[in-house]
Amino acid sequence: MGNPTGFKKYPRKVGSYKPELKRIKDFDDIYIPLEDEEIKTQASRCMDCGVPFCSYNCPLGNIIPDYNDLVYHDQWDKALEVLHSTNNFPEFTGKICPALCEASCVLGIHNDPITCKQVELAIIERGWEKGIVKPQPPAVLSGRKVAIVGSGPSGLAAAQQLARVGHSVTVYEREDAVGGCLRYGIPDYKLPQMYIDRRVEQMEEEGVTFLTNTNVGVDVSVDELKETFDVICLTGGSTTPRDLDVSGRNLDGIHFAMDFLPQANKLNAGKEIPSTQVISAKDKKVVVIGGGDTGSDCVGTSIRQGAVDVIQLELLDAPPIERTESQPWPVYPMILRTSSSHKEAYAKFGKDIRNYSIATKSFEGEHGKVTKINCIKLEWSTDANGRKSMKEIPGSEFQLEADLVLFAMGFLHPEHKGMLDDLGVAYDNRGNVSSDNCYMTNIEGIFTAGDMRRGQSLVVHAIAEGRKLAQCVDKYLIGSTFLRSSL
Repeated sequence: MGNPTGFKKYPRKVGSYKPELKRIKDFDDIYIPLEDEEIKTQASRCMDCGVPFCSYNCPLGNIIPDYNDLVYHDQWDKALEVLHSTNNFPEFTGKICPALCEASCVLGIHNDPITCKQVELAIIERGWEKGIVKPQPPAVLSGRKVAIVGSGPSGLAAAQQLARVGHSVTVYEREDAVGGCLRYGIPDYKLPQMYIDRRVEQMEEEGVTFLTNTNVGVDVSVDELKETFDVICLTGGSTTPRDLDVSGRNLDGIHFAMDFLPQANKLNAGKEIPSTQVISAKDKKVVVIGGGDTGSDCVGTSIRQGAVDVIQLELLDAPPIERTESQPWPVYPMILRTSSSHKEAYAKFGKDIRNYSIATKSFEGEHGKVTKINCIKLEWSTDANGRKSMKEIPGSEFQLEADLVLFAMGFLHPEHKGMLDDLGVAYDNRGNVSSDNCYMTNIEGIFTAGDMRRGQSLVVHAIAEGRKLAQCVDKYLIGSTFLRSSL
């Protein structure tokens, strides 16, 4: 590395965020990046450790030591070339990836790890600012047609890769805009829609055709796709949410997170929604059930909409503060993390809104609307084999007031009724679309990737799946491929 002792000289430093009580007034981007000179300093902390566990822990196989060294030597354009060789959309991962790579940094064993994520974001942002991120249309067309159903990160990555090697790619999206979970699942204050728009524009110039407001199986039949295209790629999401089968579930004011969050993004984009259908947290006491990222997004969005109180409930017990023996380095540890939304809640309400080991027993309401949620505390135990079990604590019942309840408990699998059942694809034991090692389903010429194949997961996994899918499809169509997926 250019500065072999950088990790000894410089402490870890990351970008900052706008003050909590200021940023909750709008949905603008909350992140304030470091200046380029400080990014170069942070890049110099990379140890050139010999075995890049960071790269191997990254689903995309990003070549992190190389781009750190290039940034340190002020070779930003070359660093972007290296970064783009494994990741089509580093701005997406730079904004919202949990940084699996940093958890496996060798420096992180005894010190603070390097800042892979923010260096990655700085590289791509500088590339856009300098105008060096340009369309890469193919020199020769293959004459093969590919349909991609679903325009989330997996579908976008596959579409771009396949278009660049000359295939005619059409992406079908049932929503009114391209992006899938990027567009309507992640709040604008974490990922402004501008990041998506500029990539869509680039891909259109590379020859990709996007058809929005087009629900395959409804607006266009699966038979029509089979007749028109040489290959069909299924890259939709895992969109069947977990539900609660308890008394009072049908009261008004109880919604799935993915009804609430997409609507908020649409309203922010100036799109009209009938007033009778608007789900708003304004002046309401909100209870979010589910402690993951989606639940955190519900918290931040509710605060921005003007909720008078927000409480978050999680069935599982609180994760440990530090790694345990069952989560040794270099695995990504499931430890207690405080999101930007949780910090906003603390600043606004003066309390930690997170409540662990809580089960929801029932809902109560008046005039058909939810007003209360009945809960009970749980006790968790672990047996000799590491299996966890829970039991209700007698006498620990309690009640919370609630005007709006949001279910953020994850997803089961993709929607079966409609396109998938019409196609006749097979499902695995979790209800996801089953595939072989080459991402092909049980039907010749029909492939799948992303959350529809692997289940609900991270954006970085989805991009990696899309790249691997493109590699498999290209080889299927041509007999060989020069496309790169990951390490």
